[in-house]
Amino acid sequence: MSAAPHSAVATRREGDVLVVSIDHPPVNALGVDVRRGLLAAIGQADADAAVRAVLIVGRGKAFIAGADIREFGKPPMPPPLHEVCNRIEASVKTVVAAIHGPALGGGLEIALAAHYRLALPAATLGLPEVNLGLLPGAGGTQRAPRLMGAKAAARLMLDGKPLSARAALAAGLVDRVAEGEDPVAAGLAYAGELLDSHAPARRISDIVIADRAAALAELDALQAETARKSRGLFSPLKIIECVRAAVELPFDQGLATERARFLECLDSPQRAGLVHAFFAERETAKIPEARAAQPRAVDRIAVIGGGTMGAGIAVAALDAGLPVTMIERDAESVARGRANVEKVYDGLIAKGRMTPEAKAAILARYAGSTSYEDAAGADLVIEAVFEDMAVKQAVFRELDRVCKQGAVLATNTSYLDIDAIAAVTSRPQDVIGLHFFSPANIMKLLEIVVPARTGADVVATAFALARRLKKIPVRAGVCDGFIGNRILAVYRQAADYMMEDGASPYEIDEAVRAFGYPMGPFQVADLAGGDIGWAARKRKAATRDPDARYVEIADRICERGWFGQKTGRGYYLYPEGARIGQPDPEVLAIVDAERARKGIAPRKFGADEIMRRYMAAMINEGANVVDEGIALRPLDVDVTFLAGYGFPRFRGGPMKYADMVGLDRILDDIRLFAKEDARFWKPSPLLERLVAQGRNFDNLNKAP
Repeated sequence: MSAAPHSAVATRREGDVLVVSIDHPPVNALGVDVRRGLLAAIGQADADAAVRAVLIVGRGKAFIAGADIREFGKPPMPPPLHEVCNRIEASVKTVVAAIHGPALGGGLEIALAAHYRLALPAATLGLPEVNLGLLPGAGGTQRAPRLMGAKAAARLMLDGKPLSARAALAAGLVDRVAEGEDPVAAGLAYAGELLDSHAPARRISDIVIADRAAALAELDALQAETARKSRGLFSPLKIIECVRAAVELPFDQGLATERARFLECLDSPQRAGLVHAFFAERETAKIPEARAAQPRAVDRIAVIGGGTMGAGIAVAALDAGLPVTMIERDAESVARGRANVEKVYDGLIAKGRMTPEAKAAILARYAGSTSYEDAAGADLVIEAVFEDMAVKQAVFRELDRVCKQGAVLATNTSYLDIDAIAAVTSRPQDVIGLHFFSPANIMKLLEIVVPARTGADVVATAFALARRLKKIPVRAGVCDGFIGNRILAVYRQAADYMMEDGASPYEIDEAVRAFGYPMGPFQVADLAGGDIGWAARKRKAATRDPDARYVEIADRICERGWFGQKTGRGYYLYPEGARIGQPDPEVLAIVDAERARKGIAPRKFGADEIMRRYMAAMINEGANVVDEGIALRPLDVDVTFLAGYGFPRFRGGPMKYADMVGLDRILDDIRLFAKEDARFWKPSPLLERLVAQGRNFDNLNKAP
C-alpha cells in the first residue's frame, strides 16, 4: 500500500482499480486530512493512465460517519467538502463508493459524488444535518433528489434518520447491496463488473428530475406540513427551499442556492443551541465517580411494581437484552403488570415493527412473582411503587432482607428523599436513585440521583446501565424534585401566578408552544394527571411557608375529580377520549372566582411577558441547583430539560438560552419582577456573581 500525501487516506493499485482507503479513527470523520487526502487521490487516479476506476472505502467499522466534531468551532481549513465532492464527480475515471457501516452527512455526500454506490448489509445512510440546525452543504440537497425523488429526499433530510442498506436500495440511493462484510472485496468485484461492461462514468448532476410539476406539488404539501411541525426551527424550511432548487434550477445554480442557505443556517443562533445540545449530551457522562471506580456487573434485574412506570422500566431492560423479574403484591397485580408489558410489544406488532416471534423471544426473559425472594439473584433492583415514603421504605426493608450482597438497590422516586430511603437498609452504600421519565421505555432522560453514602462503583454502575438502556444520564444530588422536578415546580409556580393575575391557562400554553415546546404547562399537567401534582402539594402543605403566595386553582380543579386526560377533563376538556383538549369555560369560571376571592384585578399578559417570566423563573432556579451542587454543571440542567421536559432543542436548554439572551438581561427581569413579589423573585447568588464577573454559564461548563 502506498500512502497518499495525507496519512488519513491511503491508496493502492489493485489491477486497474485505485483503492482509496479512509483511515481516520474512530469513525472516519471528514477532518481536513481526509478531505485533502481524497482530493489528492482523485488527482492521482486521473493522472495515471493505468487506472481505469477508483474505489472509495472506509477502514474499520464505518465508511464515513460525517463531519469531524473535533473541528467544530474552529476556523475552516481548505479544501471545503463541497469542492471535494465536485472533484470526485468530475473525475474522468469511474468512481465507486463501497459503503459499510455509517455513511452519514458529508460521508453520504461523498458517496453521492461517486458514479456508483454499493452498500453492504450493515450499511446505514443518512443526512442528519438538521439535528445540528444545518442542511447538507456539499451537494446533498441537489444530488439526493435526482436519485430518490424530491419528496423522499426531502423527508430523508428533514427526519435526520438513516436508512438501512435495503431501504436505501429501494429508495434508489444505492445501486446494489452486496453480501459479505469486506467492502474492498465487494467493491473490487463491482468495479470489475462495471469496467467489463464498459459502464460510463454516471454523474448524478446530469440527471434531470422528470415530472417537475408533480415534484413541486409534493414539496408544497411538505412545506406546509413542515411549517406546522417545525415549531420555529430554521433549517427544515431551508432544506425544502434547496430541494425545490434541485427541481427547478440547473445543477450549478442549485449548488449555489444550497451554499447560500447553508451559510444562513451556519450563522443562525439555532445552530449554536443545537451544537451545544449535541455536545452537552456527551458531557453528562463525565462524572467524578467514573474516574474513581469501575461499574459492577449487571446481568439480571428485578423491578418492584408493575404499573405504567414499572412496566416501562421492565420493557427498557428487556429491550437491552436483560432478564427481568417483576415483583407485585398479588397474583392479580402480577397479571396486570405482565399485561402492561405485553401491551407495549403488541403495539409494535400492530404497527408492523415487531413479529409475534420476536415478542415471544423477549418475554422468555420475563418473569412475574409475588415473592420478594425471587429478587434474591438480581444484580440490580429498581423500585417503582407508589410515591409514598412509608411504602417505599417498606419495600427497601424487604430488599435489604432478601437481595444478595453487592446488589444495587435503586428507587424510581420523582421527589422523595433518597437518603431517608437508604437509611432503612443496612447497606446505604448500595442505594441510588434511578428516576425514569414516563413512558420509561421511550423517554431518553435518566436522572441518576446520588445520596450521601452511595459508593462510587454504584454510581458508575448506574451510568453504565443508562448506556445499555440507551438513555441519556444526568447526575443529580438529593433534594425535593432533584434537578428537573425541582425547577419545574418553580416555573410552574410562575405560570400559576400569571394565571391568577390575568393570563388564561390557554394563553400561557399558547405562548410556551410558540417558544418551541410541544406542549404548554397546563397541557402537560393534564397529560401527567392532576392527581399526581395534587398529592405532592398535599404532602408539602405542612411545611409550606404560610407567608408565601399559594395559588389554589389547581386544587379547585382536582377537588372536582378533574385530573386531565384520564378523566376526560382537567384544565381542558377531552370529549370521548380525545387526546387534544379544548378550552373549558368552567375552568375559566374557576379562575375568575379565585381571583375575585383574593381581590385580584386581572390584567393582560402578552406572549413576550409570559415567556420572560416563565424563563426567568426556570433559569433562576437552574442557577440555584448548580450553585448548591445538585447539578454538576449548567449543561446538566440543559440536558435534563432537553431530554425530559420538551425544552426546544434549537434553544440549547435553559442555561444556554440564558447565555444567548444575556445573563444581565435575565437578572434585570428578575429584579423587576421582584418589585411585585420579592419572596418568589429572589435572584440566585450564582446569577448575581456571574453577572458581576462578566461571565456566563458556559464558563462553568468549561471549568475543570
